[in-house]
Amino acid sequence: MHRVRTAAVAGTFYPGNARTLADEVARLLAVAPSQDPHQTLAAPKALIVPHAGYVYSGSTAAAAYAALKPIAHTIRRVVLLGPVHRVSVRGLAAPGVESFSTPLGDVAMDTDAIATLGHLPQVTVSPAAHALEHSLEVQLPFLQTVLPDFKLVPLAVGDASAQEVAEVLSALWGGQETLILISSDLSHFLPYAQAQATDRDTMAHILRLDGPLTHTQACGATPINGLLLAARTHQLHAQLLAQCNSGDTAGDRQRVVGYAAVAFSENDHAIH
Repeated sequence: MHRVRTAAVAGTFYPGNARTLADEVARLLAVAPSQDPHQTLAAPKALIVPHAGYVYSGSTAAAAYAALKPIAHTIRRVVLLGPVHRVSVRGLAAPGVESFSTPLGDVAMDTDAIATLGHLPQVTVSPAAHALEHSLEVQLPFLQTVLPDFKLVPLAVGDASAQEVAEVLSALWGGQETLILISSDLSHFLPYAQAQATDRDTMAHILRLDGPLTHTQACGATPINGLLLAARTHQLHAQLLAQCNSGDTAGDRQRVVGYAAVAFSENDHAIH
């Protein structure tokens, strides 16, 4: 087993300097949209979080991570699924390392949890699938900032069915100590108004736990579809925390990418 998966997109998708990165994550969390005081947000069991550069989607991602603050001390394991962008994978690939490195330090793998997936034929080991993949890496500085003590189960998702993904999620479901995190952006490279309409429709499906999504709706459609299936099985409900596109933040409105932060909660585990 390789020991450490080194950061691949530090300095591009997010600041490469530790102090600058820590300050940027803290700033994004500080200005994250606050919840409607008339709505009770139950403790999130799962989140959908975007994975673009922080200048584009960091504010939306921060809304998801801010929702974890009241339960951060209870979370000990993060099951992180994101789509592959560079290396083709059949099924879901574990990284075959002991830790992931970012400028904020190393994140240890939950090797025991990963080992429990060994009997599932859709789970493989592929260091190559993880080596340059940004969809998982960009989540880590937020997790390192918000959660005081956790281990990671990172899975790069390629060609897999919703049922195959849901089976993996169910195997790792756990209790309040386990957070499921799905890394995905929404539509890609549509004009601003068309992207808004497309992403509104996509969000309506997600909030109804109504899959499957296509990859034109969300680049992480495969892991999202697995989560939607698992969410129906486990009777979760979904709540939109924040939504925008790159035209709202730092991009050209002629070709935008959509982002959303969504929380999935069990009805009987409200934050007090």
